[in-house]
Amino acid sequence: MHEFRSHTCAELNASHVGEAIRLSGWVHRIRDHGGVLFIDLRDHYGITQVLCDPDSPVFNEVEKVRSEWCIRIDGNVKARDADLVNDKLPTGEVEVFIRDMEVLGAAEELPLIVFGDQEYPEETRLKYRFLDLRREAMQDNMKLRSDVVSSIRRRMWDQDFREHQTPIITASSPEGARDFLVPSRLHPGKFYALPQAPQQFKQLLMVSGFDKYFQIAPCFRDEDPRADRSPTDFYQLDLEMSFVTQQDVFDTIQPVLSGIFEEFGKGRTVDQEWPQISYRDAAKWYGTDKPDLRNPIKMQDVSEHFRGSGFAIFAKILEQDGTEIRAIPAPTGGSRKFCDRMNAFAQKEGLPGMGYIFWRDQGEGMEAAGPLAKNIGPERTEAIREQLGLGVGDAAFFLGGKAKTFEGVAGKARVAIGDELGLTDKDRFAFAWIVDFPMYEADEESGKIDFSHNPFSMPQGGMDALTGDPLNVLGYQYDLACNGYELISGAIRNHQPEIMFKAFELAGYGEDEVRKRFGGMVNAFRFGAPPHGGCAAGIDRIVMLLADEQNIREVILFPMNQRAEDLMMDAPSDPTNEQLRELRLRVLPPED
Repeated sequence: MHEFRSHTCAELNASHVGEAIRLSGWVHRIRDHGGVLFIDLRDHYGITQVLCDPDSPVFNEVEKVRSEWCIRIDGNVKARDADLVNDKLPTGEVEVFIRDMEVLGAAEELPLIVFGDQEYPEETRLKYRFLDLRREAMQDNMKLRSDVVSSIRRRMWDQDFREHQTPIITASSPEGARDFLVPSRLHPGKFYALPQAPQQFKQLLMVSGFDKYFQIAPCFRDEDPRADRSPTDFYQLDLEMSFVTQQDVFDTIQPVLSGIFEEFGKGRTVDQEWPQISYRDAAKWYGTDKPDLRNPIKMQDVSEHFRGSGFAIFAKILEQDGTEIRAIPAPTGGSRKFCDRMNAFAQKEGLPGMGYIFWRDQGEGMEAAGPLAKNIGPERTEAIREQLGLGVGDAAFFLGGKAKTFEGVAGKARVAIGDELGLTDKDRFAFAWIVDFPMYEADEESGKIDFSHNPFSMPQGGMDALTGDPLNVLGYQYDLACNGYELISGAIRNHQPEIMFKAFELAGYGEDEVRKRFGGMVNAFRFGAPPHGGCAAGIDRIVMLLADEQNIREVILFPMNQRAEDLMMDAPSDPTNEQLRELRLRVLPPED
């Protein structure tokens, strides 16, 4: 017999009754039933009930066992009485009578309990992550993650992609976030960087003649943490293809992601129609470039109904250039109580409030109610209702000004309205491609032009597009949104040096600076670069959605906390003086 086990804790069933077996695992739960000790023994695969009574030669030793001790038991498989069979366990037909036991690893008093669903502070969970990971929900999440990655690899290979590994230590490159710098011992005063993404390397692979590349790539960015983003590192499905258009990329990745969500979505509906929505329309209709299309609410511009109206606040707003009034329809939200609640929501978000109208049946027909309705009159109110397609029992909320000042709050309000009114279909995955991103944006204070998205993207129209107003230039850039999260970002790349130099020139980067920052790629593009494009899908975020978790740390084995600290390994830590001397570095004291 094997030194530690003849079976796992998920394998035994009625066919093993009478056999002498050996199991190893952790003590999940102990129950004392009048001198008979029952132990749920757990390993990675499942749970088996083992028992011991005073007739066992090791009864006294088993009495000393406590939760989460790691033990090995030898025993005989017995059939449970019919009324004691546990249908919830694969091993529920049997139990094992303990004949011998060895303690493989005793456990001290536990800082968190593995059995059950008790809630613990995140600080405790991350400090003792090795215990937290023993919990069933965490084991399930990590198995899901592994299975998802395995399935992604198979699906990519099935589409004739090959996996290649790109460097982890490389040069610093401005790609929208802060680099993690790595000091060089052999070149004092100089630094490597951990890659924010394999962006330049995967493009170089296309220049090198590799037609289809993918990688489950680690990426490193020194970012502020969010619930859906790790502050240090993350993994993405990174892919690149030569001789492709934007639509070719969409057609390649859609069956991969659709298949993943169908395979692991636990029966939830996976939309097969993935609409392509321009960035401007996404902002106008949903207040975000990562809309949740499970929510049917679509915002609309209703400025014309308020221009010159009796509602002075909105009428004066519309006298200014670049302003508008936007409506958020709220089907079934037609009560003053609900409208007041949403108005308070807007105030909590930093706005003065939201105007509203709701329609009710007064017995003699439909009536529009609310302060706005009284101010603008029945004719304008009716025109708004008809435009929005609303009726009795419905409401609409209104925000005004320059879009950038209220769009974010409008998007949040749309989500809150959909959730509170039960309009959002929670049992579904809804995808949308967001396309036609503007290449440039202007700083509101200085007016300086800079890239708004990926600087390596090909402008729509090529060189000709770069001769006019930069703010009108659109890029072949795209994101994939799912249920309110960005899952994919990508682009058709700018592979022509003269267009690249001009694109960077508009953002204030001279040719010499471009050559200095991106010398390897610029040099490669001089030698027959093919048109190419690709994208990257966030593995952590995909698994988070499939696991129905709200926090990305629930699907990462050893995550950092909100302050980018590893409480378990005590990182970041202070370097030794010897390390600093060897690297010829000096650490400045923190600023007060």
